[in-house]
Amino acid sequence: MESITILVDIQNIYYTTRDAYQRRFDYNAFWQQVTEGKQVNKAIAYAIDRGDEKQRQFQNILRGIGFEVKLKPFIQRKDGSAKGDWDVGITVDAIAHGSDSDRVVLLSGDGDFDVLVKHLIQHHNTEVDVYGVESLTAQSLINVSTRFHPIDSNLLL
Repeated sequence: MESITILVDIQNIYYTTRDAYQRRFDYNAFWQQVTEGKQVNKAIAYAIDRGDEKQRQFQNILRGIGFEVKLKPFIQRKDGSAKGDWDVGITVDAIAHGSDSDRVVLLSGDGDFDVLVKHLIQHHNTEVDVYGVESLTAQSLINVSTRFHPIDSNLLL
């Protein structure tokens, strides 16, 4: 049975599905699709914690599906801009857990991950499937992935 590690960039998926489709991502449908016939070694969803109740409910839904939820505090800068991404955390976990899996499944369209994907494939012999909104996913990430899966209506609410 193939083993997988699933890593979800919540902010990226939220904004890209909202901007492209004006809809939300269906994490239950995704989980069913990606885990069928597979052994899940690790499944982590990375989110920003703004401390609101609706967000906590969503995080509990993710936990109920099978995800470990990692939170980073939302940081509002003095100039009004905001900071809060998980690129380094996702990268560290991908290398730590992905090297023990046959396949890493990455939900993100962020082109910064193309270096990570290339590293996992070349140095750990790990296949990497990327799920993202095709029109908003970096071409470099699509190109280096083992398989790219465009998010379409089957994975939307």
